[in-house]
Amino acid sequence: MNLEIIFVIATLICMVIALITNKLRPGMILFSVIVLFLCTGILSPSEMIDGFSNKGMITVAMLFLVSEGIRQSGALSEFIKKLLPEKKISITKAQMKMLPPIAFISAFLNNTPVVVIFAPIVKRWAERVKLPATKFLIPISFATILGGMCTLIGTSTNLVVHGMILEAGYEGFSMFEIGKVGIFIAIAGMIYLFIFSNRLLPDNRIIDENEDTEHSPAQFNRVEAILGSRFPGINHTLTEFNFTRHYGAIVKEIIRGGIRHTKDIDKIVLNANDTLILWADDTFIPTWGESSVFLMLANGHDVKPTDTSNKKKYLALGLLLFMIVGATVGELPMVKEAIPNVQFDMFFFVCITTIIMAWTKIFPPKKYTKYISWDILITIACAFGISKAMSNSGLATLVAQYMIGLTDSLGPYAILAVIYIVTNIATEIITNNAAAALSFPIALSVATQLNVDPTPFFITICIAASASFSSPIGYQTNLIVQSVGGYKFTDFVRIGLPLNIITFIISVTIIPLIWKF
Repeated sequence: MNLEIIFVIATLICMVIALITNKLRPGMILFSVIVLFLCTGILSPSEMIDGFSNKGMITVAMLFLVSEGIRQSGALSEFIKKLLPEKKISITKAQMKMLPPIAFISAFLNNTPVVVIFAPIVKRWAERVKLPATKFLIPISFATILGGMCTLIGTSTNLVVHGMILEAGYEGFSMFEIGKVGIFIAIAGMIYLFIFSNRLLPDNRIIDENEDTEHSPAQFNRVEAILGSRFPGINHTLTEFNFTRHYGAIVKEIIRGGIRHTKDIDKIVLNANDTLILWADDTFIPTWGESSVFLMLANGHDVKPTDTSNKKKYLALGLLLFMIVGATVGELPMVKEAIPNVQFDMFFFVCITTIIMAWTKIFPPKKYTKYISWDILITIACAFGISKAMSNSGLATLVAQYMIGLTDSLGPYAILAVIYIVTNIATEIITNNAAAALSFPIALSVATQLNVDPTPFFITICIAASASFSSPIGYQTNLIVQSVGGYKFTDFVRIGLPLNIITFIISVTIIPLIWKF
């Protein structure tokens, strides 16, 4: 073991600790790591910045804008309202009606806006029909994760791994390649939620909205505000950061991890993903509704899009369909042979779709930068550099040799299971893209040393990095529904751990059957 390997191991351990303790935003932590690798010569300047020009990373950026266009068209909110039953029905029947369509939508759109739109609407509906909203919110988040496993664009992790595959000189994934196993996981996951979620999920914990509103001044409304990472008061108390002076609203409660704090709230240090219960006037949501400092704002009423015209709604949906069908057809061999000089892949069609949406003002083109999650993009770009550093230093080869020696008698099947477990644990405690970055070079080195096709390992990384069910911190949609529903950490473990096990069993069984070693 040379000094470079020791330095990379030490740096990666520090990176994981920093991510777990939330010292800085993930993007800045990973950027700090690749700067260290640059300073020590493990990465060259071009290798350090390669990730910032990677097609996968840029595709993710464009998909943020496409998802925003669909959101602002009002198509998503109208869709979910049509799914919700008018009268009270059983929890299982309601889930069977809403979860499969939600999973389908999230296969083609960014999960976060889907959950941000659906969660408050479903919560209001559940209160209206006298059903506990907690029986639906975690299943909604899980449905978006399950749906994201079925397509190349369903989650940023799939595009990250796809970009790393292309960079390594292999042919990347087609639109529905991952769905060959993802669809089985999605179906099994849905059945599991239908059968067990009612038993495993808690009843409502948070005070009823109407009861709380009765105690608010007449001129104010009750507003739930989930703090984003850009909120300027993060790591400050309300004494240090005057919320009322900045936003014109009064903080009455802070909800964190399912626990309501109503006393001495001025002394609580604010964290990202905290839910603040506010008293605010009618101008608060129109003023701050599109601000990136809040992940979600809800006041018990529907927030109508600024432009409700059917023309824009149908154009947005038409462009989404154009993007999906175009990228799917463009991967066909006959199309590639007919037009060899143009690559009709997802990158090609998402760029066209984004530009049309901007020029037709489906999303406000002058504000396009605010709809992109730059921290996620920086995390993705830096992930490529970290993966390259693991290869350059020899760490990936060393770990691969150890894994092969450990499972020598069992062959690649056992190594595939080990890679799944390691990646899945990493995604629960750090971030999905960082987990994929750590696992990818090891998987590639294992395949090279065993002289087998690396595709089964690549698919495994995609599934394992996305299957974040046992922890609210592994996936942003889980954090959002935790805040909206008042869930505790243990609620995710209780409902999510069996789903993690189901996903693992299906993955290690089916993946080697579809993609031979």
